[in-house]
Amino acid sequence: MKRYFCGLLFLPFLLQAQNKVNLKKDKNNPVINITINNKPFTSFFFPDTLDKPVLYPISAPDGIIITRGFPLAPKKDDPTDHPHHIGLWLNYENVNGLDFWNNSFAIAKEKKSQYGSIKMSIAPTFKSGQEGTLQYGANWVNSANEILLNESTTFTFSESSGIWIIDRTTTLTAQREVKFTDAKDGLLGLRVAHELQLPTKETKKYTDDKGIVTTIVANKDSIANGNYINANGIQGEEVWSKKAPWCMLYGKMGNDTISIAILDHPKNIGYPTNWHARGYGLFAANPLGEKIFTNGKDERNLVLQKGETVTFKYRILIASAKKQLSKNNIEALQKSFSTK
Repeated sequence: MKRYFCGLLFLPFLLQAQNKVNLKKDKNNPVINITINNKPFTSFFFPDTLDKPVLYPISAPDGIIITRGFPLAPKKDDPTDHPHHIGLWLNYENVNGLDFWNNSFAIAKEKKSQYGSIKMSIAPTFKSGQEGTLQYGANWVNSANEILLNESTTFTFSESSGIWIIDRTTTLTAQREVKFTDAKDGLLGLRVAHELQLPTKETKKYTDDKGIVTTIVANKDSIANGNYINANGIQGEEVWSKKAPWCMLYGKMGNDTISIAILDHPKNIGYPTNWHARGYGLFAANPLGEKIFTNGKDERNLVLQKGETVTFKYRILIASAKKQLSKNNIEALQKSFSTK
């Protein structure tokens, strides 16, 4: 009996060791850490001090962190523009006139009424295994905490032939009539490390829908070496606004080439999506911004009546090797994702 009892005590540790993907809640902080093969992958970070939950930081299989550190943990040479760009997130610039995308600690208190926040409503549940899953519920609210949308999100974390994968499925349910007015800033966003920015010698200015101008200063170093390429072979900053079923950003970090590909899903509105992919390190897919991306030729204003839903699905691939991911690699994983 004693020997059998000791075996039972050991069994949970054996099962945990066999899990390829492990998720574990931090005892003291609103953080769930995700590892693959016992190596850090990412953390689901959901403190009340942020205006949205995020995956942050995110690492490649070789251990290199591929997300910008600023503003939570600034690294040397980190750009300090757009403080709302944190890790990987999903929100939108114009929901019933409220800006969820640009909200951050940098917005003055007297202007907060123009912005929306995403607040946790159902505590995350998670499961480890050959794949790891994480689910949570949240509310999209105005500054008076009135609910516009309920969010239900599921993340699946996995690995395939050395490529680390994040699948995100988010369903939004309207709690009143909700209009997503055609806008530039949305929907799935990722802010990458300085090395993965595209080299640029020109200082550029970007203006949001409220007239706030953000200046992106030209690179003063040779660290930035990234490049975009989409499914249609378009490269560099030319991928911005173009439609494609997937887009990849790649560049050297340390001794490896880091590849990050975002894959659209055929059931998403506007498939294939428009890419809001900027050289300064914002990598985003926005299917709701037809007007801004087509110079006014098309327009999409999504309206949900109370109780109606819309679902968005995305797959993110992260790899580290001597060469960037091939088109064949990406399209094989796109095919498997398309059936989900």
